[in-house]
Amino acid sequence: MSERAGESMSPDFTAAEMMSVEAARALAGHTSCFVGIGLPSTAANLARRVHAPGLVLIYESGAIGAKPSRLPLSIGDGELAETADAVVSVPEVFNYWLQPGRIDVGFLSAAQLDRFGNLNTTVIGGYDDPRVRLPGSGGAPEIAASCREVFIMVRHGLRTFVDRVDFVTSVGFGDGYDSREKLGLRGRGPVRVVTDIAVLEPDPVSRELTLTRVHPGVDVADVRAATGWDLKVADEVAVTEPPTDEELAVLRRLEEQ
Repeated sequence: MSERAGESMSPDFTAAEMMSVEAARALAGHTSCFVGIGLPSTAANLARRVHAPGLVLIYESGAIGAKPSRLPLSIGDGELAETADAVVSVPEVFNYWLQPGRIDVGFLSAAQLDRFGNLNTTVIGGYDDPRVRLPGSGGAPEIAASCREVFIMVRHGLRTFVDRVDFVTSVGFGDGYDSREKLGLRGRGPVRVVTDIAVLEPDPVSRELTLTRVHPGVDVADVRAATGWDLKVADEVAVTEPPTDEELAVLRRLEEQ
């Protein structure tokens, strides 16, 4: 199975579209979301239009309740401030809203992800002499630490799904088990990882990411082959419902703007 984001998963939708739709569905029932730019922003804006019309989108730049008519180019995009219910300072976003645990969901992506949901957006290779220097942390470490729950959205492949990240930018479950509690982190950590081929969730005891769902046309073997560790698999693996016509239409309008 060679499907990857942007390639056709079926005649009707792509793997990238399935990923965005499934991530958006996960936000149903939530009231507030701290949104990262890129894949998470696409899913969060789709969710607000289809699955969670009352969802309050919060961006690191200080835009609270942003309702952009198009996908923002960055956290500094003027569209966020123009459409927000309020614009506050960055320290207020972190000190009042994020760190006390007032935000339901933090939505993140990364260059690397390991079996315990730790994220790397800092370097590939050694820190002192990296092969690639990545954009850095931004607010991701605080989002991962303090939001009530964290959703992760990444494309599935061996370069991203590694046994151990080269650098822990944002803590997921550390070394597993009770690592978060020992570190004194407020939030529950990453409760869902949505990729272009599957959905993973942490084991309730070990906290190791476990395959719980595959997208249409994907086999368990395909997901294991695209993962850089011996992936745990749930006793029963569900199959994701394909996107509806409404979900696809709204998503495509968003991405065309």
